[in-house]
Amino acid sequence: MSATLIDGAAIARAVRAEAAAEAKRLGLRPGLAVILVGDDPASAVYVRNKVKACEEAGFHSVLERYDTQLAQDALLARIAALNADPMIHGILVQMPLPRHLDPHAVIEAIAPAKDVDGFSTTSAGELMTGLPGLRPATPLGCMKLIESTGVPLKGKHAVVIGRSNTVGKPMALLLLQAHATVTVCHSATADLAAHTLGADIVVAAVGRIGTLTAGMVKPGAIVIDVGINRQSDGKLCGDVEFEAVRDRLGAHGHITPVPGGVGPMTIAMLLMNTLQAAQAR
Repeated sequence: MSATLIDGAAIARAVRAEAAAEAKRLGLRPGLAVILVGDDPASAVYVRNKVKACEEAGFHSVLERYDTQLAQDALLARIAALNADPMIHGILVQMPLPRHLDPHAVIEAIAPAKDVDGFSTTSAGELMTGLPGLRPATPLGCMKLIESTGVPLKGKHAVVIGRSNTVGKPMALLLLQAHATVTVCHSATADLAAHTLGADIVVAAVGRIGTLTAGMVKPGAIVIDVGINRQSDGKLCGDVEFEAVRDRLGAHGHITPVPGGVGPMTIAMLLMNTLQAAQAR
């Protein structure tokens, strides 16, 4: 038998419903402002899905779209205005930005209390030191998916493939906080399979097709595929050779699909972060 499919879409629906119910119970209407600069088609889809999820949950949502030529000073001024807006509890600037804009300066301009992406140095520091704060939505969603398997993380060996500030590094820290033993691999890792073959959990997050193959995992492992890649035929796929790896994991293993795995969870956890920010206010 092949591995159990972790249905990210179903779990995300439950999380969004939970966020909506909790906001209603508390008498809150969390507000999320999303800023999109430029006309990148993928970014437009992501933004549309985020705004739709907010509206369906009864949250207040604001979408601001700007031309590719938007000046950095103008963008920073708009962020400052949203920081001061009491109706807005979370601010998200969709990445990637046009080349002339400095993403670090833009992220740091967002008030830490409204940094629902969890990308700022303040948020990163809170995660590093174990202080309460807003965590990056994608790693947070991955943790929720792992939790859904019912497999306790304490004492398990987890391998994270990727060291980005947005997924790889915070993913490793969240796993550490759950008492897993964590190895971080990346493009300079000499023998990737030597690490993944012994792993109880593998999180693949590099954005490269075929990063994790069947010969690189052990039966019974949990595989979380964060990658989103487009094949030559236009279809989406992850970093994992899905069918072969799923068969290799066997009846006691678990795996996320692409699409329908991590993607929906990112949006669901963004709503949870917005709710958390509203509660803190």
